[in-house]
Amino acid sequence: MRRVVIFGATSAIAQATARLFAAEGARIFLVARNAERLEAVAADLRLRGAAEVHTTVADLTDMADHARLVEQARATLDGIESVLIAHGTLGDQAESERDPTALLREMTTNFLSPASLLQALAPVMAHGTIAVIGSVAGDRGRQSNYVYGAAKGGLRVFTQGVRHRLASRGVDVVLVQPGFVDTPMTAAVAKGGPLWAKPERVARDIHRAMARGGPAILYTPWFWRWIMLIIRLVPDAIFRKTKL
Repeated sequence: MRRVVIFGATSAIAQATARLFAAEGARIFLVARNAERLEAVAADLRLRGAAEVHTTVADLTDMADHARLVEQARATLDGIESVLIAHGTLGDQAESERDPTALLREMTTNFLSPASLLQALAPVMAHGTIAVIGSVAGDRGRQSNYVYGAAKGGLRVFTQGVRHRLASRGVDVVLVQPGFVDTPMTAAVAKGGPLWAKPERVARDIHRAMARGGPAILYTPWFWRWIMLIIRLVPDAIFRKTKL
């Protein structure tokens, strides 16, 4: 029976992924900031077949608390086999350009906090898979969201390093790079068209990758791998003239 820990458990992608684990009868430990929403997610997972669901309310930007959270999850489940780090924010680029406090907040939530959790998990995991949700925005800096993109780009390199560190122990680390996903986090973004995906679509890819332990970087849906390859290869002299 799989033992699963999900940080940022009330996000739309995390909930959709957790439902797939629940259907398998997994034992699940959830961490999120909002107690009421967290309990609603837990109740849903119990109805969907989870063997047991435990919850802890925590602010994941409080990095001093990460080691305690990981130990609590390990002790509660008697070990950890699968971890999904799913918390994040899509900040306001213009605000981050004006306000250093907003800039630091975005970097903390989207890079420093998941990096700190990876550091806390590394000595605890004996086998299994850690999946971390990044973004295709981390593949190349763009004027419209380079603060968010820089945080996710840093997370990409950090995750690669932790994957290398834990390889000899049989622990796989997967960076999940979704494209446009229709979630509350993107509520302010105009939606529509074939590039947008539902959280359930992304969750199926994450669940499959966590079961297989890879790939190292999961683009989801799959076509984003090729879109981002093209964007990365656009010469700088041309890229600078775009309005992306």
